[in-house]
Formats: sequence, structure tokens, C-alpha cells
Amino acid sequence: MNEPSTGRRHFLQQAAAAAALAGLSAPARAQAPAAGTKLNIAGIGIGGMGGGNLARLTGENIVALCDVDANYAAGTVARFPGAKFYTDYRELFAQQKDLDAVVIATPDHTHAVIAAAAMRAGKHVYCQKPLTHSVWEARQLATIAAETKVVTQMGIQGHSGGGIRKICEWIWAGAIGEVRSVDAWCSLSYYPWGHAGWSSQWGARPKETMPIPQGLNWDLWLGPAPERPYHRAYHPTTWRCWWDFGVGMMGDRGAHTLDSAFWALKLGAPSSIEATSCGLNPDTHPLSAIVTYRFPARAGLPPLKLTWYEGTRPPRPEELPQDIDLPDEGGIIFNGSEGRIVAGVYGGSPFLLPQALQEGYKRPAPTIPRVPEENHEMDWVRAIREGKKAGADFAYSGPLTEMCLLGNVAKRLDARIEWDAGNLKVTNRDDAAVWVKVPYRAGWTL
Repeated sequence: MNEPSTGRRHFLQQAAAAAALAGLSAPARAQAPAAGTKLNIAGIGIGGMGGGNLARLTGENIVALCDVDANYAAGTVARFPGAKFYTDYRELFAQQKDLDAVVIATPDHTHAVIAAAAMRAGKHVYCQKPLTHSVWEARQLATIAAETKVVTQMGIQGHSGGGIRKICEWIWAGAIGEVRSVDAWCSLSYYPWGHAGWSSQWGARPKETMPIPQGLNWDLWLGPAPERPYHRAYHPTTWRCWWDFGVGMMGDRGAHTLDSAFWALKLGAPSSIEATSCGLNPDTHPLSAIVTYRFPARAGLPPLKLTWYEGTRPPRPEELPQDIDLPDEGGIIFNGSEGRIVAGVYGGSPFLLPQALQEGYKRPAPTIPRVPEENHEMDWVRAIREGKKAGADFAYSGPLTEMCLLGNVAKRLDARIEWDAGNLKVTNRDDAAVWVKVPYRAGWTL
């Protein structure tokens, strides 16, 4: 029998997907696991970070695996030979009736559509950072999580660490006085865009096309993103530098590093965000950028200026001894009226400045419960078993993601934007709306 044409094959795939989704239109209610039983978990997007997440959940039943690229996923598939393999997450939800929960670690631009479908199917969800590709999507996922009452967790492993808890406890105990400014950074850059076999000096997308590798469903990989020909510059490991697929350092590392500020300083939504970028272009994230957030007074705390540096570093604190370096890859500095706290990318290894404060400060007794073995994935599993919230559930990580991704909106405009959080609207720039809610290509909805 002749194979259907590419256009007809695409139509048949979309029709099958629509049929699979028909049974998921009404939210299902997640069931608590019976005492002493293991959770049945599926991994969606398993070729990279997802495989690592599943490795930390091996005490549970990994019953299904899903990836649009069978070759890239092969290593994880081999580690779980008893799990059924799927290419399309919609078929997984329609057919895998024994499923309790899912781990999602696909590229950023498909997080929201998969997580929304999972929650509406009554599945508990662990979704890698950044939670979503757009500000609007982050708001929607937090809303769906509240409606479906499933247990959720965003994959920011530092949130389950001891370092971020120390930062919160020290700041809340007044160790550095009043905090009115924060400097955070990631010194890494995506330049050159692409990979060793192909790169674009100025971020322009490839003009040539490449054959789609066997085992890769390129249409499903694209998901809601605009259609474009396959090229090795996008998949499997270099998609994050492209605006259509990734959220850049702002979501890649900002979601980790800004977590401690968001928690310790009870940040909520900023009132304005201003960005200045180097190497800005329509297709890829910039070479470097400085993003300045302004937060109003809140919960008895003063107004705050938070500055994010990517592809560069903040000024070195004068009190930092010459024989001590700032964290190499990135980190955060809380600037207080009576001292500073410096920590790494994930809020790890915090220390106080000046040295006299570090040496003489009597640390407060721990007040925030510690996560056993600092295992972020198992924090989620315990929350499912106990019917509680996980530490970085979508009620927390949704607003954190909104904050991070607003930095990208400001970068796209290379300007200052005023933010109305209640209405999800940039009030001083009408042209910002398309970056707050990024359009989906035809056939895809949330």
C-alpha cells in the first residue's frame, strides 16, 4: 500500500490527536495512591534532563516513556525495559489507563500544552523549568492546577536544598537588615548560536534544509511553534537559544537563581521591567543583557530593585576579600542595610559579607523543614502520597515563571515596560501583547 503524502499524513496525525484529546476535555480527579503502593509514572521528553529526573524516581514504577525522537531517547528506554514507549503524549494519556503522574522535560515551548493535558487527565505533574514558554501560559497552568487539584512541582532542584532555606531564615531573622536591592547573574552565553557543526554568527536562522533524521517526528517536536524545516541547529540540544523554542538564560538559569529572592523577599509581580541587550535579533536570544525589575512595597517589606545580568556579571562587592571569587557560573547577592548575602546559582553555599558578619553572626535555628536528601523529585512524590503541596508547586512556580519571562518581554522590546499583573497587560506598549501571549500555530491550543 502506498504511504500517504506528507500533507495527508499530517492531517491524519492531527485527526488522531484530536480524537485522543476528546476524552480529556473534562478535568479528571487525581486519585491518592493506596498506602504502601508505588506510583505509576510516565516520562515525557526523556532524552536529556528527563532521563535524569526518572533516575531519581526509581523507587516508583516507571510504566511509560514518551519522546518524539526515538534515537535521542534510546538510552533512557534501555534503562526502563518494562515501560511502554509512545511518540505522542496525547496517545499516552488516552491509552495508559494505569498512570498516576508524569514527568515533563521536553523543550520549553511544549511544556504548557503537555502539562495542561496531563492535569486535565487527572495526572500529577512534575515539569522541568522554565514552567512555560510565555507569561500567559504560566498564569494558565497555575489556574488549571488549582482547578484540577493535582500535585505539581516545577523542576528547580535548588528549591529543595538547604542553602535557599538558610537564605530565607537569615533574611527573615534580620541578619543583613533591610533589603532594597538584589543583584543576580548568569555569566554564560549561548554564543555562538547553533552547535559545533553549524552556527550563525549573528543569530540568523539556517537557510539550508536537512533531511529529518529517522525516528524523529519533527511536526510533533515543533508542537505549537511556527512551522520551519528541520535543521540540526535546533535539535537535539541547541533549541534553547532560539526564541521560538526556548526562553534563554532568563528561564534556563533565572528560574533557579531568582528563586531564592522570590521566596525570601516575597516578591510577587514587578511593577516595571527594563532591559538593555547586546546582540539582539529576531531569532535568537541576545549575547548578553541586563534586566532591571522594580517591585513595590509588600507585606511590610520595602520597595526593591532587582538587577539580572546574563552573559556578564554584576559589580564585585567591595567587602569581598580578594582571595574569594564570586560564584563562577552565576549567583545572587542580597544587598542589605547591615550586610550582604552571596550564594550560588541554586541558592547553594550562602555566606555573609563583610567577613566580620560571616564570622560573628549567630545563625538562627532552622524554621523551614528540610527536604530529605534534598531530592526535589521525591519531595513531589511525598506530596502526592500525603495529599500536600510540593515545595515548588505551580501556585508558587507559576508566578516565579511569570516574573522571569517578563524579563524576556522587555528584552524583545529593548525597553522599559510597565506591568499590570491583574490584567496580564503591559500598559505602556501595545506591541508587547504578542510576547506576553505568544500565538500557537494552527491546530494547537491550551
